[in-house]
Amino acid sequence: GCNGITKGKIIEAIEKKGLFTRDDVKRETKAATSCGGCSGLVDRILEATLGANFNAVNADVGLCACTRYTRDDIIKNIRERGLNSVKDVMETLGWETVGCDTCRPALNYYVAMARPGTAEDDVSSRLINERAHANIQKDGTYSVIPRVYGGVITPSEMKRLADVAIKYNASLIKITGGQRIGLYGIKKDDLPSVWADLNMASGYAYGKALRTVKTCVGSKFCRYGTQDSLDLGITLEKRLERLWTPAKVKIGVNGCPRNCAEPGIKDIGVTGVSGGFEVYVGGSGGIELSAGELLAALKTPEEVIKVVSAFIQHYREEANYGERTFKWIRRTTLSAIKKVVVDDAAKRNALCQRLEEALAATSDPWTNTARGAKKPEIRQWASPVRL
Repeated sequence: GCNGITKGKIIEAIEKKGLFTRDDVKRETKAATSCGGCSGLVDRILEATLGANFNAVNADVGLCACTRYTRDDIIKNIRERGLNSVKDVMETLGWETVGCDTCRPALNYYVAMARPGTAEDDVSSRLINERAHANIQKDGTYSVIPRVYGGVITPSEMKRLADVAIKYNASLIKITGGQRIGLYGIKKDDLPSVWADLNMASGYAYGKALRTVKTCVGSKFCRYGTQDSLDLGITLEKRLERLWTPAKVKIGVNGCPRNCAEPGIKDIGVTGVSGGFEVYVGGSGGIELSAGELLAALKTPEEVIKVVSAFIQHYREEANYGERTFKWIRRTTLSAIKKVVVDDAAKRNALCQRLEEALAATSDPWTNTARGAKKPEIRQWASPVRL
């Protein structure tokens, strides 16, 4: 392997030091600690040496059947070798196929996360909705759901939505659960023109990204409100929009503990209380229900923005592709996350800085397409075949 560790040395360490897992071998011999390419070989040596005592469950598994490399191995190679595309990763790490719908979208995300500013987005590696920048419907048409910051919309935006719905014969106009307005039944060829006429930012309702920031009217209007949830929610949404994440992210910001914006079942929930805010994480109101857990009690909106920013960047860097926040928190533990994003100011600041770098590399896909008169890319990679 990369560190010159032989099979004989590994077997000797297993037998003399009572090693049972790959992590044991890594710690004692340094095998599989560089690129990770020999991880599978280490497992096979463990199995051959230990026989029935070998527990395969303890061994890391490859990202998918196309590779022996784990998620951590892949990200380490992307960073250390300066890999900027899905193609770079596959060629450098010796992918055994052209990829599949498990590894290709994950690789595309990991490259963008680890190498913001230099990563090359492989559109063909994205799933259909992200390639089209819209959600495909059962009849083959698409939904168009623009960004409505904090659920607050202007008369001009409402008029444009109505005009577009009439012009392009939308079959349905729907107020969504995330306090937005969706146009349904839009033809694929009309998407760029719809986006141009709307002149509104993409709501990313189709992607593994920040979806919505749901708010209540807060202390500006509600007699029960203790904090300004409107301004804080809009600020968070404008700060974090266009940010790709391992799985979809939803935020709720409420001005009091009555929780009209449902922060308790959002990936990130902010509740205004007397004297400050409580930040909850790991909520989910989907197929698998999960109640948010208290991450931090903070005094100012600025503190909330910083902790939320650090949390979401930590999630971006550490979660598996496709892993919702509540599953990541269960696997990682809330206490471990809190130590990084709340208790350690230096780590929190570093996460925020890396988030800024990631945000600087983003742009709005609807605006880009509309300005360039370019139709959404629907093409996907070829069907996986053995090479």
